[in-house]
Amino acid sequence: MVQHDTCAPVLPADPAAENPDGNAGNAQYTADMDSTSFLSAFVLLLMVTDPFGGIPLFVSLMKQVPRQRRLALIVREVSVAFVVLLAFMLFGSQFLALMHLSQTSLGIAGGVILFLIALRMVFPRPDGVFGHTTTGEPYIVPLAIPLLAGPSALATVLLLVARAPDKLGLWIGALALTMLVCGLTLAFCETISRVLGEHVTTAFERLMGLILTAIAVQMLLDGIRAWLIALPH
Repeated sequence: MVQHDTCAPVLPADPAAENPDGNAGNAQYTADMDSTSFLSAFVLLLMVTDPFGGIPLFVSLMKQVPRQRRLALIVREVSVAFVVLLAFMLFGSQFLALMHLSQTSLGIAGGVILFLIALRMVFPRPDGVFGHTTTGEPYIVPLAIPLLAGPSALATVLLLVARAPDKLGLWIGALALTMLVCGLTLAFCETISRVLGEHVTTAFERLMGLILTAIAVQMLLDGIRAWLIALPH
């Protein structure tokens, strides 16, 4: 999992003494931290939803839908995915408590899922990242779930809120922006596919898979480290 705060500068012990503006300096630091966290969360969510890597599958699904129905279908599917992910954001901690799950186990499980999906992105299969899809007009499955709100995306939003619950507003904003990009990608998937071509689209998906593999390994390492620290000495 990307650590958002470790890359930021460390606050001085006495901000007022080193910065004549005092509170103004702290406010600027907080704003910089928030913008970094928002951008990091947006990029991470964009990679786990992978709208650009899914363009070939989107094109295949859209061909089965009449043109006059496509806009309504895209709005419906993206809205369902957003609501599902938002629900996991808002009630993720209660879900963990109900299932007697720890943040450590969630981090390890999320890392494993991300790693498996990333491998399928790097080494694509004919049935796509999530396996075989149904024929006819998609209805929630497989477009909203699992292509947009899949296991990796659900685990990611849970981890974001679990690790920084005070930044819930930023996470919701990053999720909304991600879903907007997904919706636009769906709306223009045929045009994007035609302009970029199959080879460029495949190369981009593999690149995203490589980056996602590194994130998955980091999530696993963070989870294992937290588990080792929690062991009784």
